[in-house]
Amino acid sequence: MGPLTLAVNSESFAGASSSDACSKKFQNVPMAKRKPFASVSMQDDKPFDFLRTLFEGVIAGGTAGVVVETALYPIDTIKTRLQAARGGGKIVLKGLYSGLAGNLAGVLPASAIFVGVYEPTKQKLLKMFPENLSALAHFTAGACGGIAASLIRVPTEVVKQRMQTGQFTSASAAVRLIAAKEGFKGLYAGYGSFLLRDLPFDAIQFCLYEQLRIGYKVAAKRELNDPENAIIGAFAGALTGAITTPLDVIKTRLMVQGSANQYKGIVDCVQTIVREEGPPALLKGIGPRVLWIGIGGSIFFGVLERTKRLLAQRRPTVGEDTKQD
Repeated sequence: MGPLTLAVNSESFAGASSSDACSKKFQNVPMAKRKPFASVSMQDDKPFDFLRTLFEGVIAGGTAGVVVETALYPIDTIKTRLQAARGGGKIVLKGLYSGLAGNLAGVLPASAIFVGVYEPTKQKLLKMFPENLSALAHFTAGACGGIAASLIRVPTEVVKQRMQTGQFTSASAAVRLIAAKEGFKGLYAGYGSFLLRDLPFDAIQFCLYEQLRIGYKVAAKRELNDPENAIIGAFAGALTGAITTPLDVIKTRLMVQGSANQYKGIVDCVQTIVREEGPPALLKGIGPRVLWIGIGGSIFFGVLERTKRLLAQRRPTVGEDTKQD
């Protein structure tokens, strides 16, 4: 079909001019832009309150972190022992809550710092980025939260895993002896591998969760309830946990080796595991890890959203509360 042509004679010039004017007016009318599926608009939000967002993030994150850690600590202990066992070593199922108290002392501030950094960073980036880049905002905010929380997470993880593998009987003794034998840097053993695992994990998990949540809200045309937040959190956590299992195995081996220095670094650790135990060893503990993080994601995000909503209801503001994305 050829291009359409339009002939205008002198008699219809006046009519065409009138039609032209109408056409120009119509063209000047702003047309509503079509939004991408998982986009979020921040244009109608109230002014960004950094301190309140930080405070609410700290409270919600600390609460969610303590609840999920307490509920799922035994599964995490089994996962750690599976990953730490070399060759055909047997797994001991006693003392599954070993080190919980000391771990909670680290989980509470770490979770509080993570969400306390994540929430205001996310809100700020959503205002700065175009609507179709909301995923990048969530991904970046998750990475920023992970970096901030790692300063507390790593020593906590080192102490916890040494206790889970039976090297120490109390958190205080673990901190004292690790510092005495390995120096202060012993508390940050495996820091590089921890970041290698946790930065991608945090960024991917929170990005997945937020994008699935936005998409679900668009499809349902309403706010999500607690069970729906929990289901989305479980899916995002389980998928991210499976993807990052090899990184978790490397991190565990480096953290529990102590002063023995069986591995010289991340590359040497990978090469040694593959050479001595085969590539499948990099997926050790994937079952408990996916189960633990899947259930953990369900509890964490369910408690997180519930706590954020309760805190939002207590804001000393007039009118409707700002909807949180």
